[in-house]
Amino acid sequence: MAGAAGTGTCAGAAGGDGDDSLYPIAVLIDELRNEDVQLRLNSIKKLSTIALALGVERTRSELLPFLTDTIYDEDEVLLALAEQLGNFTGLVGGPDFAHCLLPPLENLATVEETVVRDRAVESLRQISQEHTPVALEAYFVPLVKRLASGDWFTSRTSACGLFSVCYPRASNAVKADIRQHFRSLCSDDTPMVRRAAASKLGEFAKVLELDSVKSEIVPLFTNLASDEQDSVRLLAVEACVSIAQLLSQDDLETLVMPAVRQAAEDKSWRVRYMVADKFSELQKAVGPKITLNDLVPAFQNLLKDCEAEVRAAAAHKVKELCENLPIDDRETIIMNQILPYIKELVSDTSQHVKSALASVIMGLSTIVGKENTIEHLLPLFLAQLKDECPEVRLSIISNLDCVNEVIGIHQLSQSLLPAIVELAEDAKWRVRLAIIEYMPLLAGQLGVEFFDEKLNSLCMAWLVDHVYAIREAATNNLMKLVQKFGTEWAQNTIVPKVLIMANDPNYLHRMTTLFCINALSEACGQEITTKQMLPIVLKMAGDQVANVRFNVAKSLQKIGPILDTSALQGEVKPVLQKLGQDEDMDVKYFAQEAISVVAQRLRKLDFPVKGSEEPSVPWVDKNHFPRPRVPGEDTGKVRRQGLRPLARSWSAVVRSQLTATSTSRGPAYQLHGNTRDTLAQLEIAELVHFSQSRD
Repeated sequence: MAGAAGTGTCAGAAGGDGDDSLYPIAVLIDELRNEDVQLRLNSIKKLSTIALALGVERTRSELLPFLTDTIYDEDEVLLALAEQLGNFTGLVGGPDFAHCLLPPLENLATVEETVVRDRAVESLRQISQEHTPVALEAYFVPLVKRLASGDWFTSRTSACGLFSVCYPRASNAVKADIRQHFRSLCSDDTPMVRRAAASKLGEFAKVLELDSVKSEIVPLFTNLASDEQDSVRLLAVEACVSIAQLLSQDDLETLVMPAVRQAAEDKSWRVRYMVADKFSELQKAVGPKITLNDLVPAFQNLLKDCEAEVRAAAAHKVKELCENLPIDDRETIIMNQILPYIKELVSDTSQHVKSALASVIMGLSTIVGKENTIEHLLPLFLAQLKDECPEVRLSIISNLDCVNEVIGIHQLSQSLLPAIVELAEDAKWRVRLAIIEYMPLLAGQLGVEFFDEKLNSLCMAWLVDHVYAIREAATNNLMKLVQKFGTEWAQNTIVPKVLIMANDPNYLHRMTTLFCINALSEACGQEITTKQMLPIVLKMAGDQVANVRFNVAKSLQKIGPILDTSALQGEVKPVLQKLGQDEDMDVKYFAQEAISVVAQRLRKLDFPVKGSEEPSVPWVDKNHFPRPRVPGEDTGKVRRQGLRPLARSWSAVVRSQLTATSTSRGPAYQLHGNTRDTLAQLEIAELVHFSQSRD
């Protein structure tokens, strides 16, 4: 009722008093009260425009009070409102009036929807930086206290994210009060509030004095780390990293490490997972001494954890852990304390664990050196390269350059490449398909010379595989290789071998030649396509197998945009017209499609076509190209006269067999055919002629 009354008041003021400046606020309120959510959402997104129209005073006195009362709306509307208000300081008069934005954002920070609350808190954090120290204590700190002592958990969770932004600029007396409120939230009865406090504990600790961290934050961390809710304990692990960065080694050992050791052996797998996930950051925070004494044994336990998620998280951190170990003892620790557990993970029952390990294990070769890599790591790489999980194989292949730098290409070719070749010739076509997909990546790792020597023949062999999916993948593989190695390499290495297949007795292999030309033409460019590929395609137009012939038409349609006009007119068009007379209906159809594309190509280039004689087969006639223009000719008039019959009805065209001529200028365009093909003719007529009638 209040909202409706407000609407009427503003609308009446705008109409009755004739004050047009009130109209924007009236429109806003009307749309905000509209039943359509999208209208309300659109009006919220226009707030900045409306505020500019109203001016800073009326924005503060009219717009913001109204927005403060409109929190009972759809979540997407409230989310948009929270986003808008974060950038509203300049629209209310600058930093001196930033506190005017706090009431609506305070209301939004208490709503039930988490996304809206989080966005409101972000806007409040942004606005807090624009408050002066006096305004901060006068307006912002009281807001934080109200939220922290609210009846509903929603307001208390929102308050947790605001302590760190207001604490640094507050006076000592206010700081003590702020710390007290934060302590109360850390021991709140509601798990959601304790969770929010735990997530912001590390952030708050960074802005506190060191004495306060030791006397207040560390006890809070200890309590949260032993909370009955595992969702609270796992967030305490994250806070541990921030707290550890602030304390000395002695304080760490006595105040923090007991909680870390407890978390690494927690009964909840989610807490152990968080320890594994944050292990590298924790390792950097506590230093090398504590790492050797406490973290390495804890990491060993995580690598053999009973839960696959924990093992996967720990496996993902293997490389980072090894890199951050003390240089003097690094190799010994890795070989004696880490590698035995890694060997077990290579054959883990979970593919997620194996995938996580495979993504980092290749990086160990640069850490442990050449001898240890050849003796201990290469057998693991080979086992993973033959793993049934494709992600494991991909990770190994995509990181071969790490091993190549350490052991050299010669050793790599003797150890890993035989396994790759073996997989490429596997009896199961899906295994072969997986290796093909990795081949461009592998080629980039090994370089063009090594690829030509070891793997080129393998890629060509895939083109004649008995499974179509392999031949198709091999064709796409060639295109990617050309993009990687360049057109000169393709011209000398790939194209000749592909074109030889055009004489293969197996028609499937001859079709593969056409597929390769389709894929390679764009990558190789016009010159190679015209000089080397096009003659082969044209020659194959006389193939005895209809499937090959209609694929010739499709290939000419595909490579048509790449060819120059002389090749299109002099070589491609006659072949397509011949295919248009083919006895096979499929060949006719695809030839017709190709002729249409070639016609479009020539029209775009405005290429004059010599001669307009009628072909011997009626249906091909509908694809004739325009005659050359005569100097001084009014081509627009000719087109208009010739196209008038196209305005007739379809039934009239079917009866009369449309013919377009101009008696004074000679035939401009001609359409011939029988009644059965009239519809197709008209489609081609519109395609070939109508676009040229534009003046």
